[in-house]
Amino acid sequence: MPGDADLARLGSLLADRTRATMLLVLLAGRPQSASALASAAGVSASLASAHLRKLVEGGLIVVEPVGRHRLFRLANAVADALEGLLLLAPEGSVRSLRGAVYGRNLRRARLCYDHLAGTVGVAVSEAMLRRGLLAECPDGYAVTEGGAAGLRERGVEVARLERLRRPLARPCMDWSERRNHLAGSLGAALMSRFLELRWLRPHEASRVVSLTAEGRRGLRDWLEIEIEETA
Repeated sequence: MPGDADLARLGSLLADRTRATMLLVLLAGRPQSASALASAAGVSASLASAHLRKLVEGGLIVVEPVGRHRLFRLANAVADALEGLLLLAPEGSVRSLRGAVYGRNLRRARLCYDHLAGTVGVAVSEAMLRRGLLAECPDGYAVTEGGAAGLRERGVEVARLERLRRPLARPCMDWSERRNHLAGSLGAALMSRFLELRWLRPHEASRVVSLTAEGRRGLRDWLEIEIEETA
């Protein structure tokens, strides 16, 4: 007869800081090479390889061959599980100026797998609700008729997103803000559009995204959001 779920084994994979760092990097939603993950975790290539092998064997990440390279990404459903755990995890200690700057940038704007989170992400979601592009409903968020038209003007086709199996728009509790930002296929489509417009700039092997001058102007013109420039 099968035993209960082996939660302890999963916990042992998450308990190592190097592996936890790698998982957080992959939470940005972009597949990464072993060398990029090694650099982000501050370990040697050989040690990174050993940790990645354990994560693959544990079912938390998968490896995909791309040409002559191998890229790693989170396994299905792992991103949602990690997002939930982040709400329970205590805040990490800061031991350097570099760490303090990174933490500030992470809270300002970051990728929550494939959608925008942080101060900027919450501001976008709340402005869309305030301006009637989104409406709260029992299942999360609904796109209004005016919202669909407004999003189309910004290059996002809601009708196409509605045909996907993924939920269209749902609230996702933000780890740092403790308020909801927008997830679902609409959240992912908006994030992609912001990158295309160069309103946001990604960083290699990091969840952090930077709001550009074009992005500040664009969000001000579209949603009347005023976001200060970082020092």
